[in-house]
Amino acid sequence: MSAKKILLTLVLILAALCFCAYGWFNATINAPVVHNQTETIISVSRGRSLEEILAQLEAAGIIKSAVLTRLYIRMTGPAPVVKAGDYRFKSPITPGEVLATLAGGGIELNKITVIEGWTRFDIADAMVAIPTLKLKNRAQALALMNDTRLISDLDPVVSNLEGYLFPDTYFVQTTTRPADLIKQMVARFRVVWKEIQVTCPNPNHFTVHNAITAASVIETEAKLAQERPIIASVIYNRIKKGMTLSMDSTIVYASKMIGKWKGNGIIYQSDLDLKSPYNTRKYKGLPPGPVGSPSRSAIEAALAPAFTDYIYYVREPSRNDGAHNFYSNPEGFELGVQKLRAWEEVQRKAGKR
Repeated sequence: MSAKKILLTLVLILAALCFCAYGWFNATINAPVVHNQTETIISVSRGRSLEEILAQLEAAGIIKSAVLTRLYIRMTGPAPVVKAGDYRFKSPITPGEVLATLAGGGIELNKITVIEGWTRFDIADAMVAIPTLKLKNRAQALALMNDTRLISDLDPVVSNLEGYLFPDTYFVQTTTRPADLIKQMVARFRVVWKEIQVTCPNPNHFTVHNAITAASVIETEAKLAQERPIIASVIYNRIKKGMTLSMDSTIVYASKMIGKWKGNGIIYQSDLDLKSPYNTRKYKGLPPGPVGSPSRSAIEAALAPAFTDYIYYVREPSRNDGAHNFYSNPEGFELGVQKLRAWEEVQRKAGKR
C-alpha cells in the first residue's frame, strides 16, 4: 500500500473517531439528568468561581460531569455570569438548562434593609424576622453586635457595634449565618469610611468614635441633607460653650437601652429623668457612643461641620419636610418655639372640627 493511501486511511479513521467522539459528547452533554435534588437549595456565595459551582452541582448529581460541562461552555459561547444567590434545579434537566438557570439568577432571597438612623435594637428585630437566620429573640441578635473585634482597630473604646452597622440592603441566603450578616454590615461601613477619608479628610482630627457618635445624633436630628453640617455645628458649638446637647434622639436611645421606650414618638417625663449618660439633657458632651446607624452624609457632616454661631434650632412649622430654623441666642430660640407652638395649636383645633 502506498504512503498516500495509508495517509488517506489514517485521515478517514481519525475523522470517524472524531465524529464518534462528537456524537458521544453531544449525546452525553445534552442528555437530561434525573436527580432527587429538586427541593434542595444550592447556595452560591459571592466570589465563587464557575469551576467551584460546577463541581458542587456534580457532587449533588445535577450534572454528570463538571469537566464536560466546562468544555461545553467553551464550545458554545461565553460562560454565564452567575450571581450570588440560592438556586433550585428541576429534574430532569440538561446541562444547557442548568447554565440557563445559573445565568437567570437565583430564587428570591430574604433581605434586610438597614434604614438610616436605625439602632442595633431595630436591626436585631429585623434579623429575628428572617426565618433562615434561626434567631430565637432580639437578645441573641444583640449578643452578636457585642463583637467589638470587628471594629476595634478603628474605634478601640467602642462597647458594641452600634453606629458601625452601615445602612444598606443586605441579602440573606439560606446558608447565611447571623454572625456573617453582622460582618457584612461592618465591612460595608469600612468601605464607606475609607471612601469618606478621600473626599472629607477630617480637618478637625476627630476620632472615629467621636465622629460616628456625632454623626448618629446628626442622622436622627436632621431630615434634610443640607442641614446636617449646620446641625453638626450646633452640636460642637454647644459642647464648646459647656452646654448640654439636650437632643431628644439621645434620650430616646437611653430609654430603648433599658427597654422603656414606648415607640409612640412621645418623650415622657420618666424618659427625661433617666440617669443615663445618654440623656443629654442631664449630662454634657456627646453621649458615650453612637445612638444609631448614620448615613454617609451624616458622617461627612460630623467630620466637616458648617462654620456658624448657632446653638439652637426649632422645626419650621410652615414646611413638612423636616426643615429647621437656627438661632444663636436664647431670645430668637424662644420666639421660634412660640411660633411652633402656635402652629401646633392651630393644627390641633383644626383637627377637632
